[in-house]
Amino acid sequence: MSNTPSPTATNQDFPTVRQAVILAGGQASRLRPHTDRVPKALVQVAGRPILEHQAHWLAAEGIEDVVVSCGHLAEVLKEYTATHPLPLRVRIVVEDEPLGRGGGLKHAARQLPHPDERWAGLNGDILSRFSLRDLARTHVERSALATIAVTPLKSPYGVVELSSDDRVTRFDEAPVLPHWINAGVYLFEPEVTGLLPDLGDHEDTTFPSLAAQDRLTAYRINGYWRGVDNAKDLKTASAEITAFGWLAGAGAEAA
Repeated sequence: MSNTPSPTATNQDFPTVRQAVILAGGQASRLRPHTDRVPKALVQVAGRPILEHQAHWLAAEGIEDVVVSCGHLAEVLKEYTATHPLPLRVRIVVEDEPLGRGGGLKHAARQLPHPDERWAGLNGDILSRFSLRDLARTHVERSALATIAVTPLKSPYGVVELSSDDRVTRFDEAPVLPHWINAGVYLFEPEVTGLLPDLGDHEDTTFPSLAAQDRLTAYRINGYWRGVDNAKDLKTASAEITAFGWLAGAGAEAA
C-alpha cells in the first residue's frame, strides 16, 4: 500500500524522539525461500535490506539509537550490523524464546539508552516514509501515552459496483476502503514500557487498557507505507522504491 511521498519535516521545535525499537523476531515463513538463510530484516528490497531502508528513514527523522529484538537467525543479523555501516547506533538483543510482539517490544525497550525518554517502535517488515517528527508533535499535543500510526486499508481484491437492480456499473481494482489499519509504527511514553506484557501481544493487553483510559491515539500517515509480508509485497515494494528513486542513504531525503 502506498501513497504519494511527502516531504520530511525539519521543524526543530517538534518534540524530540531519539531512540527506537525494531521488532525482527519472527521466522517470516511467508517470505521463504528469501528467509531461509537471512532474517526478515535482511531481506533485500530494491537491492537494500529492509533494516537498512528503515535505518536511513529513522536517522533522517532524528533517531540516534535503535535496539533490534530478534530471534530467528539472530547471529546473521548481528554479523551484518557489525560489518555494515548504518547512520545510527544499532544494538541487537536476542529473544531466547518467542515473546510475542508486546513481549519483544518490552524486552528491547529495556535496553534503550535513555529509559526516561519516549521511544518509537516499529515492525521489522514495513517500509515507510512519513514525518515521525509530526507524529511526535500530535502525540504530545494530545497528551497520549501511546500513539499508533495508521494507514488506509486497501482491498486485496477488485470491487464490482452494482446498481439498485444489480446491473454492473463499474469495476474498481483494489480500491482504498473507508477503514484504517495499524501500520506497525508506534510512539510510546517511557512509562508504557512497564505496561507492555512480558509475553504476548500488546494489542490484546496494553492497547485496550490505554484506550479505556483515553490515552491511546492514532496518527494518520501522510506519506508512503508498505508492509512486506510475502513475495508479492516484496516485488511491489521493490518496484515502488525504485520508481521513487530512493537509494540507501538518500531514501528519506528524497521523499
